[in-house]
Amino acid sequence: MKSFERLASEARKCVVCESMRDKIAVLSELNGTLKPRAFFVAEAPGRQGADRTRKPFHGDKSGENFQLFLDSIGLKREEIFITNSVLCSPRKPNGANRRPLKSEMNNCSGYLRRTLELIDPGLVVPLGSVALEALGMLEPHGLTLRDDVGKVVVWNGRELLPLYHPSPQVIASTRNIEAQLRDYEVLGKALKRLGL
Repeated sequence: MKSFERLASEARKCVVCESMRDKIAVLSELNGTLKPRAFFVAEAPGRQGADRTRKPFHGDKSGENFQLFLDSIGLKREEIFITNSVLCSPRKPNGANRRPLKSEMNNCSGYLRRTLELIDPGLVVPLGSVALEALGMLEPHGLTLRDDVGKVVVWNGRELLPLYHPSPQVIASTRNIEAQLRDYEVLGKALKRLGL
């Protein structure tokens, strides 16, 4: 799809966020199919994962966990699309990953909106509170991850299913593997119900 290629090219040239001008946006054919069964939105490319491999949730422990969850419901990487709240990798001064700033999310929100419009998925799955917040910047939803995890709601003309991020920190402190596997069962049922 030429329009997606143009959008990805534009994103790769973006230097709006001062702290990430040395980074390159992770948006390309490696993000997944343009006709996905599910459209995932995560936080940001990780330094050990997508910032290095150019493929979301690939090359780090979060990616391994995400693959485990997909496998649990028989959802293949070739059947999904993954993007992020911010397309470049935000870092602390010591090089570690950091949460994107609201201003950075706002700067990237146009890319997220245009990606959603181009792909037009039936089911959007934000992974974590940052992704849920980024989607709320596009179209308010009033959802919180704590209260609405695993609930399918109508948002912006499509269905939205908030899930937790598959990072080791989230699994250790907030939502363990067993709970997340149950959340993915909800995703599997939603895909069947929607005929996706």
